[in-house]
Amino acid sequence: MPRFEPHPTRRPAVVTGASSGIGAATATALAMAGHPVALGARRADKCEELAATIRAGGGEAFAHPLDVADSDSVKAFAQAAAEALGAIEIVVSGAGDLQAQQLHEIDSDEFAAQIQVHLVGAHRMVSAFVPGMVARRRGDIVFISSDVVRSPRTRMGGYVAAKSGVEGMARQMRMELEGTGVRASLIRPGPTSTAMGMDWDPETTGLVLDDWVKWGHARHPYFLRPSDVAAAVTAVVTAPRGAHLSLIEVQPEAPLEGE
Repeated sequence: MPRFEPHPTRRPAVVTGASSGIGAATATALAMAGHPVALGARRADKCEELAATIRAGGGEAFAHPLDVADSDSVKAFAQAAAEALGAIEIVVSGAGDLQAQQLHEIDSDEFAAQIQVHLVGAHRMVSAFVPGMVARRRGDIVFISSDVVRSPRTRMGGYVAAKSGVEGMARQMRMELEGTGVRASLIRPGPTSTAMGMDWDPETTGLVLDDWVKWGHARHPYFLRPSDVAAAVTAVVTAPRGAHLSLIEVQPEAPLEGE
């Protein structure tokens, strides 16, 4: 007799930050794996465009506005997702952006805003969905972290602090959820080609890249694709019950020598 009942055939999922980048790629990957997905982001129109594409491909998708920095928005999203798809089995939390400023230069309110989105926003998703998972004695919550936790990068102080907090929260949750059937996991991507940082001016971008070289972060020019990170998320949530992929770090491979 198995130690755990297998995953249900139908596992509804929610993805934050699903309007672009890693969030959009993750929503697509989960839908392709057969999961109904609820897409949430402030740019609800982009989420609806992606949801329509998923539905056109035979998947099940639902889009709804979501601002993880707003408690009422998270509660409304959670209720709408459950009504549209049923009890949520999978939560992928990764909404947020980053600013490129040195810590001693960033305004404290701007610093706090990054903590609100990346860390407090992630906890709002925990509060909205994990109690139901615990009651059903199964579920996956996956936090999108960053390799800046292991190796901080200059001019990303708010982002580094927030993602470090996310990893601390996830580690504590693993302890508190032990024996409940609910898995809390971390995906830690390295440099990834997304919209994050794309609104920086050329001077800021140059300063950031110079610091990456100075501190040994830019060993080669290749970046991950969002789909690479989404593949790691899919691996985590499709692992059989009884096996917990608690942390996956994904790094871009260097170009082949001579190419």
